[in-house]
Amino acid sequence: MPILEISVVPVGSNSPSFSSNVSQAVNIIKEKGLNYQVTPTATVIEGSLDELMEVAKQIHQNEISNGTQRVVTNICIDDRIDKPMTLEHQVEVVDESTH
Repeated sequence: MPILEISVVPVGSNSPSFSSNVSQAVNIIKEKGLNYQVTPTATVIEGSLDELMEVAKQIHQNEISNGTQRVVTNICIDDRIDKPMTLEHQVEVVDESTH
């Protein structure tokens, strides 16, 4: 299953804090029922490619609808088709290799 990493940088907002923006993005992801993980610099989401593209679009557009003058959205998609892939498995593999 594809995994999408997204970070949104609102430019021209009234606050240097991103926490409310991240909370709004997480609410959008939850509404879609997708598995996700928040990291210090991005949010990682698991879903079908169509679901991921749609949720990324909604997160981006939400910033604009909230009055942000400029939004920079970065996404990275990891889509492995030779075997199943989940967020949990990816983290477990790294944890196992470091012990």
